[in-house]
Amino acid sequence: MADVKLLGLWYSPFSHRVEWALKIKGVKYEFIEEDLQNKSPLLVESNPIHKKIPVLIHNGKPICESIVILEYIDEAFEGPSILPKDPYDRALARFWVKFFEDKGPTMRKCIFLKGEEQEKAKEEVFEMLRILDNELKDKKYFVGDKFGFVDIVANAGALWLGVLEEVSGVVLVTSENFPNFCAWRDEYCTQNKEYLPSRDELLVRYQAYIQPIDASK
Repeated sequence: MADVKLLGLWYSPFSHRVEWALKIKGVKYEFIEEDLQNKSPLLVESNPIHKKIPVLIHNGKPICESIVILEYIDEAFEGPSILPKDPYDRALARFWVKFFEDKGPTMRKCIFLKGEEQEKAKEEVFEMLRILDNELKDKKYFVGDKFGFVDIVANAGALWLGVLEEVSGVVLVTSENFPNFCAWRDEYCTQNKEYLPSRDELLVRYQAYIQPIDASK
């Protein structure tokens, strides 16, 4: 039997991506909650370059970075496919995953920065949302006709973005401006509830994190 451990944080979308993939594959694993203020020796040893979560440890071998881990899980374990089988669809999935990864830092800037930098970041996020809104017109999934790689990676946009908007008071997404994205987000969170953390618990966690930052500015 494979020995599988996941070093992560319960409130991290990146950790949840990996947990989601493991559950799809039916892989039993041990989740080890990390403390980023006091990183464990196991985390530092397993990811000596970045010292970040998540880290998957499979039979004693560490794999880092959530996107890399997702592809590893798909190849290493039997069960339903996470990436599409068709080469074109697989390339398309990787394109959209890179799109989300490239835009992630800009979304965070909208929440945590102020003034001119924040406004510039907002413009970039609005353009990103326009692209996603157009892509999701009459679509339930990003690639093909079933849930997969891109949809797992989109978890931050589906749940965490709304939580951060509520906590920070920064409004980025409205049904008037992005109706297709909002419809997708609502269905995503409803249909995949068992794979997502409690929104209320995330609100409490991020309120405790963001408010002290605002108070210090």
